[in-house]
Amino acid sequence: MFSALSAIFSVLLLTATGWFLHHRNIIPTERWRGMEDLAYWVLFPAIILINVGTSEFSAMPVMEIAIAVLGTFISLAVLCLLLSPFLKHRFAISGPRFTSIFQGTVRWNVFIAMAIAANSLGEEGVALIAIIMAILIPAANLLCVTVLAIYVGGSLPTPLALSKELLKNPYILSVAAGAILNASDIEFPEIIANYLTFLGSAALPIAVLCVGAALDLQALRRPGPALTTALLMRNILAPTIALCFVIVLGLDEVSATIVILVFAVPSAAASYVLARKMGGDAKLMAEILTLQTVAAALTIPGCLLIVAYVIG
Repeated sequence: MFSALSAIFSVLLLTATGWFLHHRNIIPTERWRGMEDLAYWVLFPAIILINVGTSEFSAMPVMEIAIAVLGTFISLAVLCLLLSPFLKHRFAISGPRFTSIFQGTVRWNVFIAMAIAANSLGEEGVALIAIIMAILIPAANLLCVTVLAIYVGGSLPTPLALSKELLKNPYILSVAAGAILNASDIEFPEIIANYLTFLGSAALPIAVLCVGAALDLQALRRPGPALTTALLMRNILAPTIALCFVIVLGLDEVSATIVILVFAVPSAAASYVLARKMGGDAKLMAEILTLQTVAAALTIPGCLLIVAYVIG
């Protein structure tokens, strides 16, 4: 647990470094976008491919983890949708603004979760994160695209449009490729394994620096019902629901820690891109991401300390 807490603060320091470099314009905005693309399209798929392709999943409680993460994910989605009429009538939150609250609740920042898992639990932590990615990334993409289409466009997306969204996601493709290689018992040639490891080792620091660079601390001066709702749903309610599932399922401390971590980290930076592309409230989405990330400095350590007390 102490190594996990140490890893969290290391990641937070790296996030702060990214914010400082961008805030002081030491690295201009357009270069950060190139670094984000590099991490998203090349570096992260490399670390996913090598870990999914070489991990021994038979020794892990895959079924229990799947039930825990899907149960928490579905619970959050349903609660958020049930809350929509209240938010609309009580606070006049429009459809596009609600979609930002929804994405801020159900999506998770893979960069931060994997960085903490890798620093505190090593290959086992990364492998468990990879399992959860294989489960949650397709589900989150499908559901968020559908919600945006309904609340912004007023209609359901076509199956073809949903399929295209999934097939364009490099995380999904790399998880699928790694799973196929793992199931086929094909060993990576040493030169390929080393190549993917080198690429993957650059993914986490670059990605977390980019998270920090994207923070807009001025957004914290404009709190409101939408921001508060997204913060409470993601940083407080999500890990609480996940904790209930891991207790009921009897997960071991390492697996429980990873599941809680996935639901304690802020929402995904890709939420902003999707909101901008599909007509959601991208400005509110950016504010939500900033507030959740800053608050995570307190909520993530708190969540993991509770896990250590309850499960350990």
